[in-house]
Amino acid sequence: MGSTPMQRSAGLSLSFAALLIAATPIGTPVLADDYPQRAVTMVVPLPPGGATDLFARLLAQELREKLHQPFVIENRPGAGTTVAAAAVAKSAPDGYTLFLAPMSTLAVNAALYKALPYDPVKDFAPIALVGQSEFVLIANPSLGAKTFPELIALIQGRPGQLNYASAGPGTPHHIFMELLQRTAGLRMQHVPFRGGVHAVTAVVAGEIPLMIADVASALAMIRDGKVNTFAVPSPGRVTALPDVPTFAESGLPGFAATSWYSIVARTGTPRSTIDKLNAVLTGYVARPDVQDKLAAIGIRPLTSTPEELEKFIAAEIRKWAQVVKDAGISPE
Repeated sequence: MGSTPMQRSAGLSLSFAALLIAATPIGTPVLADDYPQRAVTMVVPLPPGGATDLFARLLAQELREKLHQPFVIENRPGAGTTVAAAAVAKSAPDGYTLFLAPMSTLAVNAALYKALPYDPVKDFAPIALVGQSEFVLIANPSLGAKTFPELIALIQGRPGQLNYASAGPGTPHHIFMELLQRTAGLRMQHVPFRGGVHAVTAVVAGEIPLMIADVASALAMIRDGKVNTFAVPSPGRVTALPDVPTFAESGLPGFAATSWYSIVARTGTPRSTIDKLNAVLTGYVARPDVQDKLAAIGIRPLTSTPEELEKFIAAEIRKWAQVVKDAGISPE
């Protein structure tokens, strides 16, 4: 009896599969998701030493240990994080270039700049929310204020005469201080630096009298008594600075501002790669021992699915566009 067309087709398929298996090196499964096969670069849009950089290095170390390939940090500061974002937006969509993207890059810059060299929605594939950075209002002791009300009164008495530092245009350091000025009726001059550490150094040196700093950049100086602390803009007190009140507790009810970090890649990155990275990152920041480690540098862990991050970014773009408009911040 002759074989049917279906039997002949099945035989050909089996023969083709056998050839594939024979041609595949032993131990290498067909169509396996073997990402990563080489070093992965994680781009950080700020200089070394600040909260963003420290957080990125912790994440990179965990990815290296779990995925058994180097995860190399590349610091690319400049132009309010747009230099780094533009570079990632032009990278290959293969998962070998990741981006630790702060709130400013994906949500604030769209409202702050007239033209961006990247699209915060179209150019990036969301992977995971990973953390929220804590901030604190600090000043050089020579300014003379000891409490938050004293500081506000001092600034109000010298309208437009005092400068404040930031980590760059559009960073939380900048936006939060602009919100404070609008809320408390203050007028100060903005002096941007290339990163939080540089800005804090300027305050310690007395070059700039005050700023809202990320806790990671300022913590050592606070503990050494080189700057005075006044309040934190987050909804609750910061674990690393339990004695520092919130802005709301200090006389500005309803004032709360936080900043977040996400990991993204170039749009078009394979979904299997995104899922693998998401699993490692969310598992890491959810660990109690890691949460304690992050609290020491002023970071609260956050987690999300890629879909949740996509919706979150869209909502944050709308939110911060309104904040920038209401604060009267002119596009750069």
